[in-house]
Amino acid sequence: MPQVSKKEFELLPLRVHDLLADVPLHDVWAVDLPHTRSGVTLDEFLRATKAGSCKLSPSVRGLLGIRFFIGRILGWDQEPAAGTWESFAQRMAADDRSKSLLPIGTPQGLFRVVYRFENEQLVEVVNRTVHGAALTALVETQNAYRFYFGVYVAKVSRLTPIYMTLINPFRKLIVYPSLLRTVRADWDRVFGTT
Repeated sequence: MPQVSKKEFELLPLRVHDLLADVPLHDVWAVDLPHTRSGVTLDEFLRATKAGSCKLSPSVRGLLGIRFFIGRILGWDQEPAAGTWESFAQRMAADDRSKSLLPIGTPQGLFRVVYRFENEQLVEVVNRTVHGAALTALVETQNAYRFYFGVYVAKVSRLTPIYMTLINPFRKLIVYPSLLRTVRADWDRVFGTT
């Protein structure tokens, strides 16, 4: 479940490229999925797997437990004061809003939906450490599907770069590989394998 180049990701025809053009793309991951039938969409996959109810590995649950414990003590998980930040959804044109398959702001775990199109979804979280966005996209190729997971991080305070540096090894070595293994397992469960 490799990281993929930002260049590969940026060549995809995704709405996020314009919407978050000024927000740093932290990294992009991908997992290839078996091509069991044509026409599977990200929306279909997320609905079938009840997006937001991801089963996390014990190590990821442990890391998140530690993170949220520290966050409660230090007040990291509170949203910044009103008027000091703006949801990425505010950047969307009326046409984009009308095309979203889920209402803007729909909760998904710790995140809120910015939009969900047929093969692209953007969710965001904002707190005192980051204003982050996670993009998922599904691209069908001739022999497979490729599920992309992109992470965008906007600075909200002096803490943002320090925080991201501290969590970087855990994100890259444990959290995201575990998340993508779950995507693959859910795909196999829902659509079977060839």
